[in-house]
Amino acid sequence: MVYPNVTPAVFLARPNRFVAQVLLEGREVSVHVKNTGRCRELLLPGARVWLTPGTNPQRKTAYDLIAVEKGARLINMDAQAPNRVFYEWAAGGGFVPGLTLLKAEQAFGDSRFDFYWEAGERKGFVEVKGVTLEEGGAVYFPDAPTQRGVKHLHGLMGCLASGYEAAVCFVIQMAQADFFAPNDRTHPAFGQALRGAAQAGVQVLAHACTVTPDSLTLAQAVPVRL
Repeated sequence: MVYPNVTPAVFLARPNRFVAQVLLEGREVSVHVKNTGRCRELLLPGARVWLTPGTNPQRKTAYDLIAVEKGARLINMDAQAPNRVFYEWAAGGGFVPGLTLLKAEQAFGDSRFDFYWEAGERKGFVEVKGVTLEEGGAVYFPDAPTQRGVKHLHGLMGCLASGYEAAVCFVIQMAQADFFAPNDRTHPAFGQALRGAAQAGVQVLAHACTVTPDSLTLAQAVPVRL
């Protein structure tokens, strides 16, 4: 995926989870943060961030904050990007050979999953999660408790029980990572649910991305440690 007209700025503050103050071409402006997660280790005063113009002319903030530099790493922060890059990757044959159908936002039981797919007689559901939390070369999810995430994992196990294939794909919104693991310190129930889902047969994938200020592309698989 590609962002138009990307421009750098300097992060100043985040008065709430939707808005950040940045220094853009010598002016302090408010921008929309396209990620409602905590991101405390990323959005630090003085950090270089990247902006793209918003698409809603009625909105008070003219720009979206989509990426941030953390040391030598460039990390995409757009919470909508993981689904888009997964779709591009899967539609291009990266997920299941012979894919004939890939539909977004499909309900099953009491859950709504990011994708439903078919390939010949095979059919299944996929839930996609974006990962921005990095510590010491490893990456973790979630960065805040997510009961919705736990529900999705239980729902995927229900899909398996009904004869579908099921997978959760963690899209790591940076170029590389030593391994992916659930963030048991922040939400132990999510880690427990992920391990239970894997034991039940849910496929657990983690992929890093090729990241530039104006693009994001799903790339190499990263080892998963449960």
